[in-house]
Amino acid sequence: MESRETLHDSSRSQTDTSQAAKTDLSDPASSSMQAEPLASPGVSINPFAPDEGRYVTLEEYWSRWYGNPYRDIDVSYEWNNGRLEAKPPHNAPQLDLCSWFLQLLRRYISTHAIAKLINLETGFVLTMEDSAEPSGQREAVRKPDIGVILTSNPVTWGGADRRHFDGVCDLVVEAVSDATPAEVLRDTEEKRRDYALAGVKEYYILDPSGEHMRFYRLIAGGRYEEIQPDAEGLVGSEVLPGLQFRMEDLERQTDIMELALDDVYSGYVLPGLRAALAKAAAKKQRASAEAQRADAEIVARQAAEHRLAAAVQRAEEEAAARREAEERLREMKAELARLRRQSS
Repeated sequence: MESRETLHDSSRSQTDTSQAAKTDLSDPASSSMQAEPLASPGVSINPFAPDEGRYVTLEEYWSRWYGNPYRDIDVSYEWNNGRLEAKPPHNAPQLDLCSWFLQLLRRYISTHAIAKLINLETGFVLTMEDSAEPSGQREAVRKPDIGVILTSNPVTWGGADRRHFDGVCDLVVEAVSDATPAEVLRDTEEKRRDYALAGVKEYYILDPSGEHMRFYRLIAGGRYEEIQPDAEGLVGSEVLPGLQFRMEDLERQTDIMELALDDVYSGYVLPGLRAALAKAAAKKQRASAEAQRADAEIVARQAAEHRLAAAVQRAEEEAAARREAEERLREMKAELARLRRQSS
């Protein structure tokens, strides 16, 4: 990695070259008017980011390069102390990992409304002390994959008229770009250094391969210390109290519903789910008990009806027997009367 002085010497040299060449800064939206390359002869130009390396002022960047300047190329530029740097597109595993982590952050903020998020094409301004610069400062505009802005941040975010954040994000997440060694160096070294100098309190680097996966926390002296997972493999945030995640879940991208039932996440991932499930289970149990009671009542009623039917049948049989006995008694009396008449 080049030293800061070497980087700035190179920056000034390239700036002088670009100014001497009077590079055309007319509207790049016309695909037929691309900026002349600033690379040395023999150095290839990135066809997907033809103006990478171009030197422009911050005002020119905001007006022409902050958004996609082309009609036929999908590219996003960051601004690094005057130099345009293309933000490399992510591959599918990187996008999946970043999306999973973004979902986790959204769940946290929906439960604990202490922050807002920026992501994708929203940039924020970094101002860093640098003795190698004539002004003593260096500036950059970065577009993090995810940025977290606390409600306690001295600069507010959320106005409909704001396309970038004028303050410093409290937490930044980047999915490492690894198509080239230079991209890896930018995310793991250059941005790590600049985010620390600018005051970003925590910086997370996501990497599906795990090789460059790192989590940093700002400490005294404007530098980062690495956040190590604890004995249970948990990484916790100080910027977002209560935010914690298991490294295994990050690597597996565990389903959100499964996380909601895990004690590690139950405090911020669908925190009402357990209560709702317990309530539903209790309701189901009550319904089952009521059904059992109803069934028992039906059985009891059927038994009572059976007993009543048997009693009715017995009563009818007894009445029939009584009528038969009475009829026989009448017959016997009639016969006795007949015999008495004959004998007289």
